[in-house]
Amino acid sequence: MAVNWILPVRALQTVLSIVVLGLMAYVSSWWTSHWRQLSPAEVNWLVFAPVWTLVALIALVALPWKMPQYTNSKVSSMALFALEALTMVHWLAGFIALAVFLSDRICFGTVCQVAKAGTVIAAFQWVTWTVTLVFAGVRVFGRGQNVAPMLKEPKVEMHQGV
Repeated sequence: MAVNWILPVRALQTVLSIVVLGLMAYVSSWWTSHWRQLSPAEVNWLVFAPVWTLVALIALVALPWKMPQYTNSKVSSMALFALEALTMVHWLAGFIALAVFLSDRICFGTVCQVAKAGTVIAAFQWVTWTVTLVFAGVRVFGRGQNVAPMLKEPKVEMHQGV
């Protein structure tokens, strides 16, 4: 019996998203109250990415679980793969942007430590999404089978007299 390891990873992704959302909401709130202006786009992106992730996780968990007849088709599998890839790109862009933003600033105090912790957790979140994306890609595209049927040599049967 194969163990479904993807559900614990999805639970980890949910918990990490909630943690990053809380940390970045704190940083955004502090920035808005301290500087009396909107928080930087890098911080706002890491507020958006966890919210996007929680919505994406609903689709990535609920659809295969409750409606497997729809997710077994090639089109819906590709759509779920694209959703997973987009989520992974959000985390990649978010943690890199905030890391670069924090690297060239004078940063000290609790809010700085919270922002750095959020960046590290977002990087770990990106790793979890990359792992699940690779396995989803293997599941969707197969292990070299039917990767691109149109690129393979077409099978042509010639009949005499036709």
